[in-house]
Amino acid sequence: MFLDTIHGIIDRRVLLNYRVDPAVLQRVLPLPFKPKLYDGYGVGGVCMIRFKHLRPRLLPSWSGLGSENAAHRIAVEWDQDGEPREGVFIPRRDTNSGFNKLMGGRVFPGIFQRSRFDVQESDSSLSLRIVRADGETEISFKGCTATDLTPGSIFPSLEAAVGFFSLGATGYSATKDAGHYHGMDLHAVDWTVCPLSIESAQSVFFDDRHRFPAGSVELDCALLMRGIQHEWRSRPDLYLSPSGASLTIQSS
Repeated sequence: MFLDTIHGIIDRRVLLNYRVDPAVLQRVLPLPFKPKLYDGYGVGGVCMIRFKHLRPRLLPSWSGLGSENAAHRIAVEWDQDGEPREGVFIPRRDTNSGFNKLMGGRVFPGIFQRSRFDVQESDSSLSLRIVRADGETEISFKGCTATDLTPGSIFPSLEAAVGFFSLGATGYSATKDAGHYHGMDLHAVDWTVCPLSIESAQSVFFDDRHRFPAGSVELDCALLMRGIQHEWRSRPDLYLSPSGASLTIQSS
């Protein structure tokens, strides 16, 4: 990719998380990705993120762009050129930015769908709806800040949840070519996080009962981050190895 480092501020980031039957989750993952487990569950979710001053590192902040974005993500493990790796697999990305859609997969990693983001928020609450180009709702979320994780979460504490998701800073996105994935690393100055209570949540991906039969997926928790200095650093593209058992940076 032409741009290998992008710098800016995460103005707001929400992680809406689901716990998933790992056998069912495996069926929606392209091999050789496999679910990364926590307490016996697979973990998937949606990252809803607003950027400010996003730009190549050497440019001044006033030249940076802002945008609303979302990524469906699944915590995964894989073998890469003989080494175990972990991160997230991203089957879909949405953005309200025509620039992101145009340049994604060309100038910087990731292929985006253009969507409308309807957002209402305050210091303590957030309502967000993502509407696809066909007018249907892809994602909706409503919640407010809380002192503790959602009761029944698989994570015993906020610190445990933060530790798990901080290890998912490497993300690989599906491309138009099977067995070929674009990669990026998120490097944040800090991980200041607070829990969100979930008033309502909808995801076309995780609510699809053909993909996830009833009882195989449940809402787990939601987390909020604000005002985070960060960098996105591109990773080498990954390709399915000739054996199909691992991933490699060598294109066949």
